[in-house]
Amino acid sequence: MTLTFTVFGVAQPQGSTRAFIPKGWTRPIITADNPQNKGWRQLVAEGANIAINALPADARAPIEAGVRLSASFYLPRPKSLKRGTPAAHLKAPDVDKLLRSVCDALKGVAFADDKQVVEIIGRKHYTGVDEPPHADIRVEPSILW
Repeated sequence: MTLTFTVFGVAQPQGSTRAFIPKGWTRPIITADNPQNKGWRQLVAEGANIAINALPADARAPIEAGVRLSASFYLPRPKSLKRGTPAAHLKAPDVDKLLRSVCDALKGVAFADDKQVVEIIGRKHYTGVDEPPHADIRVEPSILW
């Protein structure tokens, strides 16, 4: 099974979770650095489900072997960047945190667990002029194994 799909929206990084125990409590409270990540992960999972349902019925099973994940993130273009001027996206978010978010979103959808991901290719760019933010994602069996 090879999935290729596009998710429209501003990609959100995974971030870190933090736990703390308020004074007098016995259980920790767990908070996320980025509360917007949940919505982004849901969009990615929905995009993958749509792509899976477009495949022939015999090709819809999740990948059971090693997985290669490729993702290109097109993030909002700042107004200070002149029209048509190419520029590398050197600001936050980090591409590895964007990829972590996608891996977690695809867990249980395109593959059983994100530990199966053995190859990752990630890129981040500014969107083109008048282009909406989006991510192009490809999930396929790894050729390493």
